[in-house]
Amino acid sequence: MDHKKIRVRFAPSPTGPLHMGGVRTALFNYLFAKQQGGDFILRIEDTDQNRYVEGAEAYIIESLKWCGLLPDEGPGIGGAFGPYRQSERKGLYKQYAMQLVENGWAYYAFDTPEEIEKLRKEAEAIKETFSYGIATRDKLNNSLALPKEEIGKRLEAGEDFVIRFKMPEDTDVSEEDLIRGSVTFNTTKSLDDKVLFKSDGMPTYHLANVVDDHLMGITHVIRGEEWLPSMPLHVLLYKALGWEGTKPRFAHLPLILKPVGKGKLSKRDGDKLGFPVFPLEWKDPKTGETSKGYKEEGYFPEAFINLLALLGWNPGTEQEFFSLGELTKTFELNRVVKSGSRFDPEKAKWFNKHYFQQKTASELSALLKEILDEKAIPSNDKTISLVVENIKERCEFAHDLWEQGHYFFQQPSTYDEKTVKKRWKEDTPEKLTLINELFSEVEGWEAGAIKEAFSAFMDEKGWGFGAIMNPLRLSLVGGNMGPDLFLICEILGKEETIKRVQLGIEKIG
Repeated sequence: MDHKKIRVRFAPSPTGPLHMGGVRTALFNYLFAKQQGGDFILRIEDTDQNRYVEGAEAYIIESLKWCGLLPDEGPGIGGAFGPYRQSERKGLYKQYAMQLVENGWAYYAFDTPEEIEKLRKEAEAIKETFSYGIATRDKLNNSLALPKEEIGKRLEAGEDFVIRFKMPEDTDVSEEDLIRGSVTFNTTKSLDDKVLFKSDGMPTYHLANVVDDHLMGITHVIRGEEWLPSMPLHVLLYKALGWEGTKPRFAHLPLILKPVGKGKLSKRDGDKLGFPVFPLEWKDPKTGETSKGYKEEGYFPEAFINLLALLGWNPGTEQEFFSLGELTKTFELNRVVKSGSRFDPEKAKWFNKHYFQQKTASELSALLKEILDEKAIPSNDKTISLVVENIKERCEFAHDLWEQGHYFFQQPSTYDEKTVKKRWKEDTPEKLTLINELFSEVEGWEAGAIKEAFSAFMDEKGWGFGAIMNPLRLSLVGGNMGPDLFLICEILGKEETIKRVQLGIEKIG
């Protein structure tokens, strides 16, 4: 590796929400750069204006921010190599496309979309695939097949054209991928003449990303496996433009696979199995459809980043929990695996539980207070803190704090039918009335004193503890849940405890 400063880019297209696979690509770029004191650049590749989705760019930036993957340069941040949106750079690309035509590496193609579609259908009819390239280009409407005079006339008349790359015949293009090792493609067997510049004056991804990577001084291109077939074209473009000396190193990341079955993880898998595939909630501006986000589902960003890091990267140790700082120190591209990594939604929850349990009491109390404020339920810090301390072990997510402890803040409006059927006997109201009388006499309302008075009373009456404790819990919380019963009484307070027992007697009867 040379000693030039590492510069990597994450270059998403604003054609929809950022998939978790995209976040992992951003993460691995970020870690690789930061580990070596380099720069992490965000570039928005919005050359495909037909697929542009309103709000997608803002969503991408907000997602990276939530994950803690803050770019050194990018839209809204600035930098010496801007602008960082390709639509704002479109004046740059035509000169390079024309340079390729002039030096024989590209050509004008005048074929209409209808003509290309007709050729595709004709090929399908005989169970073949149409490819615009070495085998077909000499018979089509382009500057390689047409007389020079006709080409001049068409251009002068302002006829629509695209510029296609002229793939050299029967050439092996080899490149050393930092993850996959040496990769070789034969131009005749597997590559066609890709469009580099479109008739609307916009470049395609292939030309724009090579030009921008060169002009922005990108040293390493770390991207998804789906771009591997494009690598030979990009390698040849560096050669054709005379930039071989500054060509970046390539690394193609493995796919994130669906939890069950074959293929890469998609939104459909999340919808089917009930887990998010996007970092933040996304509302489609056209359909109004809302897709779940990890943030809104209660995941912590550190848990999300940790689980993504281990999808395709092996630290070489048994360690499974890594902060972003620890990942930055530990990450190495040569420990990224070649094969796809299967995503496990249950493992995602397991990661979140770990980070939940690592939170301080004050952090968790703040999360519960936020939920109570949203529900307009008044409470005090001492009660919230006591509740959190006694239910946190049962929780994986912030919303679990409410599910596991709602009864501390709201008296039961219903009572679990199964528990009522099993635990509420004919003499239960009478016994609970006596327990309430006992409670009214307890001095120093704390769990130890309540338990001592209760136990002495039970011994005196000769009652079985289960016969009273279960219906008592039912009256206080509405079901068969919660921590130590006398602790519940202490947190609720004397007056509220007596009130709830009486309410249970009246309602359940």
